[in-house]
Amino acid sequence: MNTINGVTIDQYILVSTVLFCIGALGVMVRRNAIIMFMCIELMLNAVNLLMVAFSSFMGDTNGQVFVFFIMAVAAAEVAVGLAILMMVYRNSGTSDTEALNTLKW
Repeated sequence: MNTINGVTIDQYILVSTVLFCIGALGVMVRRNAIIMFMCIELMLNAVNLLMVAFSSFMGDTNGQVFVFFIMAVAAAEVAVGLAILMMVYRNSGTSDTEALNTLKW
């Protein structure tokens, strides 16, 4: 069986799947915007882990370069999302996503 430093590709897939499911469950269940952002980041990191594992398994660095771009876009997304969240919190006094209905016209 092919391994990467003693760890099989199946184990990477299992860990990545568990992390992605935890993140998806967190986005669906929680209503706090900060927790939702952290869960989205967890899902992105699960995908990044899987891409690096497959890239290393195949002996190609293209997946690792793509992960770098995903991380850059995720950092920009977090910066913009937290700025919006700070403005919502300043105006409404809560970070609960249910309170965002008050921003409608």
